[in-house]
Amino acid sequence: MQRIPVYVHATDPISWTGVTGQLTGRTEVRVLAQADAADAAVTLVVVDSLTPPVVQALRRLRREQNRLVLVPATIDDAQLSAAVECGVVGVVRRSEASAGRLVEVILSAARGEGSVPADLLGRLLNQMRRLQREVLDPRGLSLGGLSSREVDVLRLVADGFETREIAAKLSYSERTVKNVVHGMTTRLHLRNRAHAVAYALRHDLI
Repeated sequence: MQRIPVYVHATDPISWTGVTGQLTGRTEVRVLAQADAADAAVTLVVVDSLTPPVVQALRRLRREQNRLVLVPATIDDAQLSAAVECGVVGVVRRSEASAGRLVEVILSAARGEGSVPADLLGRLLNQMRRLQREVLDPRGLSLGGLSSREVDVLRLVADGFETREIAAKLSYSERTVKNVVHGMTTRLHLRNRAHAVAYALRHDLI
């Protein structure tokens, strides 16, 4: 089994020493020195709480490394949302950060999977549902940033229909269909219709 290269970023030396000590000797991971941080498959970010400077550090680390796992002493709902927005894919409370649990979440992150404590996940999902119901639905939008009209058009594009056929099925003009596709691809920086369909499928929008 190949060892996962891991970099530990901590806001204080005691936390760094504690987490590094937990992982040292584990056959599943290889802890990197700061000079080799760019080679990490997963970065553990060990903090007391998600303060504004920590959020800035997460954003910087997200640009430099692919997958972030947060190890906070405390975290509330707003901080969890901020962490997810910064690209965090795993959360382990400091009180639950045994060597085994840390390795488990690191391996999940390396596979591209998310890992959040069950109670936090439930609260995050409730926040997302509330956002959809109270903010996005009244505006005809989804969490993926597509309007209901855009979803309708994309579904027919995915089924292989041409612009003329889509317009007939939805009672739109061909110009409207073209404008819907153009607006969507421009806003989301998508290259073409095929890319738009792939985006929608990847985000479970159609």
